[in-house]
Formats: sequence, C-alpha cells, structure tokens
Amino acid sequence: MADSGHIGMAQVIYSNVAGIRTTCQFNTKIFYPPSTKTPPLWSSDALTNHDFTPDKLSFYADACAITLSPSAKSYTVKSATNPSSIVNLTVTRTAPGFQVGVNGKTLFGTDLENPWGTMRHAFWPRCSVQGSIITSSGEINFKGRGVFIHALQGMKPHHAAAKWTFADFQSPTFSAIMMEYTTPPSYGSTVVNVGGIVRDGEIVCAGAEGKKAYTEVEEDKETEWMEPKAARFEWQGRTKGKEVKAVVEGRLGERLDKVDVMANVPGFVKTLVGGVVGTKPYIYQYSPQQKLSLKIKIGDEEEKTEEGELFAEATFIS
Repeated sequence: MADSGHIGMAQVIYSNVAGIRTTCQFNTKIFYPPSTKTPPLWSSDALTNHDFTPDKLSFYADACAITLSPSAKSYTVKSATNPSSIVNLTVTRTAPGFQVGVNGKTLFGTDLENPWGTMRHAFWPRCSVQGSIITSSGEINFKGRGVFIHALQGMKPHHAAAKWTFADFQSPTFSAIMMEYTTPPSYGSTVVNVGGIVRDGEIVCAGAEGKKAYTEVEEDKETEWMEPKAARFEWQGRTKGKEVKAVVEGRLGERLDKVDVMANVPGFVKTLVGGVVGTKPYIYQYSPQQKLSLKIKIGDEEEKTEEGELFAEATFIS
C-alpha cells in the first residue's frame, strides 16, 4: 500500500504438480488510485533456471530474485522478466512475524501423523516498503506499508479449499491480517481461520480464533457466485494475560477487479484443474475508498479506534 494511493503485489508461484512437472511464474499487479480511472496492470511471466539458495531462504531465476538480507529483517524483490513491470522493492519487517501452531501447518486427513495433504502459512504482517515498479507509463514509487507472506500448499488447490478470504488492514499504529478458507465437502467443509494483529515491535495477538462474515452479498450474474458487498472481520486472542478483541467492518465499495483464475494460470496446471467438475475459480478484490477503522480492546484499556487502509480478496473455487 503505497503512500501515493497505489496498491501493488509481487508474487512468485513455484508449482510442482503431482511430481510430474515444475512450473514457476512471477506475477505483479498494480491497482491505481480511483481518481486516475486507470485499470489494473497485471503481468505474469514464466521463469527459467529457477532455484533456491542452499538454506531455502532466498530464490532466484533468470532476471528475477527474492533475497533475504543478512539480518533476516528484509527481503529484496527484483524482477526484469517483463519490460512493462520492472520490480525493485525492499520489504522490511517492523513487527515480529508469526505462524499459527507449532509450524504454521494445517493438516488434512484422518491420520495427523500421515496427512493426505498440508498447507503452511507464515506472515510478516507489518513491513515498511521502499522501491518502485517501472511500467511502460513510468515509474511508480511504492514507499509505504506492506505485508510479506510465505505459503506452501502441499495439495491441489481445489482439494485444499472451496473458498478463501484474505484481509490486510494497515493503519498508522496497527496491522491486522486474516486468511480464512473453507475446505471442500470431502474434508467436512471445515473453516480454518489464521491471523493476527501487530504493532511496531510487538505481536498484539495471533492465532486461529478469528471470524469473517459477509454481511451483504449480491449475485454476480456472470459467475453465479454471491459477491461480497460488505464484510466483518474479527480477531481475538490474549497478550500478556490480557484479552484482545478487535474488529474491522463496513462496506467494501466498488471492487478493484474480478479475476478469472483459469484465464491466468499456466496451461499445464489448467489441464489438471480445469477438468474438475464444479471448479469455477474467481477472485474478487477490494480496497474501500470510504476508509474503514479498526476497533481494538486490550484488557481493561479503553477501546481504540484507528482509521486505515483495507485490501481484501474473496476467492470462490467450487
């Protein structure tokens, strides 16, 4: 979330599908301030000669690298894989990172010692961002706040979840992040919610006790999914023996974009997933222009309310 009003994403997707073939993609997306009336800029490019450093903490490929600093407090993301989106960003954590549970993993199956599948998420929820993305229209300064996420998905996407929600709220004092998914009926339609709230230098709370509700929806005639129009995100936990409760709620406003996932994945993955009956993945992306606020209560302290920026995604798969 840049101070200029731009919102950006830089992402490496490393996919080893069923042990048959490895594909690697570098994606960037830029959302422009609404006043510019500029559509989002999306770039997605296959990477070649990709590999990890021996410690598995940094990644590189031809014209692309994600490098952890010696202090382990920042990542530098550089890519010249696409002339329309040349990336040079440094993301530095200003609060501790976290993962939920012993190792951040969610296990699928009846035998937890030998799970049928796993997913793992680790978060740097509050970071300062420096650098830019150069587009064909010029350079965009992305100085601002950001989040860094490391995700490992040890199963096919349509087996892992039927729907996803992601929320990233950044304010002058707090950062609140939430990732919720609902497993398909074969795994009991189980809701898994991981997230937390941090401020500079400390974790306020983190865990798997959050809740998400879409308080207003409307059918999207094109996709037949019930598109969210308003949402409520709740966090709860404990810090230093004090109970923590927080909420961000309100209307999501005009969506930033609607993404047809099958139109944006590598062809080989598409052949595996596209034939699955009932799989129709779309991502709805939002950042309300009517700014929302985080309301947070820590123990007996007076409730605080702080306005900030929200970026949210609602993904429907099957």
